[in-house]
Amino acid sequence: MSEMQQQGGSATDEAEAPAPARRMGWLRDVFRMSGEKSQPRVGLVILGFSALFIAITGRLVMLATMPNEQVGLRRATSTAISAARPDIVDRSGTVLATDIRTVSVFAEPRKILDKDEATELLTAVLPDLDAKELRDKLATKKGFVWVKREITPRQQGEVHRLGIPGVGFVPENKRVYPNGPAAAHVLGFASVDNVGIAGIEKYIDSKGLQDLNGAGLAIQASDLKPVQLSIDLRVQHLVRDELLKGLEKYRAIAAAGAIMDVNTGEIIALVSLPDYDPGNPVEAQEKDRINRMNVGVYEMGSTFKALTIAMALDSGKANINSSYSTAGGMMRFGRQVIKEYHGTGRTLTVPEVFLHSSNMGSIKMALSVGVEGHKAFLKKMMQLDRMQTELPESAAPIVPQRWGEINTATIAFGHGLAVAPIQAMAAVAALVNGGNLITPTFLKRSEEEARAGAVRVIKPETSEAMRFIMRINGEKGSARKADVPGYFVGGKTGTAEKVINGRYAKNKNFTTFTAIAPSDKPKYLFLAIYDEPKGYAESGGYSTAAWNAGVTTGRLIERAAPLLGLPPRFEPLVAPFPLMARLGAWGTR
Repeated sequence: MSEMQQQGGSATDEAEAPAPARRMGWLRDVFRMSGEKSQPRVGLVILGFSALFIAITGRLVMLATMPNEQVGLRRATSTAISAARPDIVDRSGTVLATDIRTVSVFAEPRKILDKDEATELLTAVLPDLDAKELRDKLATKKGFVWVKREITPRQQGEVHRLGIPGVGFVPENKRVYPNGPAAAHVLGFASVDNVGIAGIEKYIDSKGLQDLNGAGLAIQASDLKPVQLSIDLRVQHLVRDELLKGLEKYRAIAAAGAIMDVNTGEIIALVSLPDYDPGNPVEAQEKDRINRMNVGVYEMGSTFKALTIAMALDSGKANINSSYSTAGGMMRFGRQVIKEYHGTGRTLTVPEVFLHSSNMGSIKMALSVGVEGHKAFLKKMMQLDRMQTELPESAAPIVPQRWGEINTATIAFGHGLAVAPIQAMAAVAALVNGGNLITPTFLKRSEEEARAGAVRVIKPETSEAMRFIMRINGEKGSARKADVPGYFVGGKTGTAEKVINGRYAKNKNFTTFTAIAPSDKPKYLFLAIYDEPKGYAESGGYSTAAWNAGVTTGRLIERAAPLLGLPPRFEPLVAPFPLMARLGAWGTR
């Protein structure tokens, strides 16, 4: 008997064995070889890879032979799952936006025998459907069409009871905003496909945060890390409330406001009115619903004088005791004449230029630095370029194409250069926080994180001088209406005539009020804006900033300060501005 026969069979027998037997023989040979080599794990690895290969092959075959309508259904379901979005929460963890599970109705036209009957039945339980549009969809040869997205549980039950073959349901994620229009321009909104369209919602998509590891594994918001904003929902509500009241009282066509932490750049609240409900953003497309803080660009009026004075002080062309003659009450540049609004006709110190909002004093300071120095300073202060934040909506400033001496003169007091209010806020924050320019953010961050990206733009000594000057205006000047007792408020009004068809309109103002609290060591910057406010009885018919934006800012400080952790201080402050006192600055004597 041969060796092969001794082992239990012949070569012919093995060749004639059935295919399954041959495969088993092959596996036995594998394991025998593994054993002979004292490596039993090799056989297990080979077996595992073989099973995986067979599974993948089977899946590919199934997908290749799957009816087109099932492929369409699978794709639609996959899209719904991959569109899960993370929660958006405020700085305290309160939910501002989240996903809920909902159901949408689909149809497989190839399986629907009577298109007319199906159309009639579906429109009876879903009356907002367009019958002709639905009939046209069902008449196609497509394997999958949407009937209606995001239906209610009751509607789902009614459609289910119809029992129409080829009509089914797909689970989806629907974005909801439980606080209505609160923070609408910050949040933005998502489409019916749960795709971010504007605001932080669009930012989430740009960063790939809407899908777990970008792999389509997230099926609901709880699977994803929440996006935490710098916004405080409580403060957001009160800012909106005060601006709504002002909008009505001052009969303005629009209003906006914001609160910023000057040491972190965090936006604590931002409102632009009119606004909209992100959960039903039909009105968001209307032109008056823009985010005026980020997308609107405006001449900021006399609030820009703070930048002019800081530039002159920081350059060394002026000091806190410098003085400027305003005799005559006007300055001429060729055919252009610039007048004082509230002229004193006398020589003013630097703090008095700010206090009396002197155009002439501001112009002389700017001209002492020069046209090129002025441009360089404003560029350093981020006023000549588009500001980028997490919100994708932004606008570039309107800068003079030819910048000569007359442009420096008008820009010195806030005319001739239009910027987004949020970038003006960033510049003022740098003037009072010690001299560090910090790009605003809508995400929560620490002072350490903010300092890492900050740029020093003025000296600490200049910053103290600006805090001192702003506080004097809060005590004695146009900022008195925002001087809430106990909060040591400083600020500046700004009234600019609007440009209509290339000309300044005398009876249409854009008013702003910028305030800091507390002035000795600022924590927050407040801004209120009104577009075309009207005079009223208490204002004597005036529509300038102190009578509208100033009053609103005072109310914002009064209501928001306790929520922001700013306790009032009623005892006299000891040496709040030591350098100014040593220099004998006007107002300290």
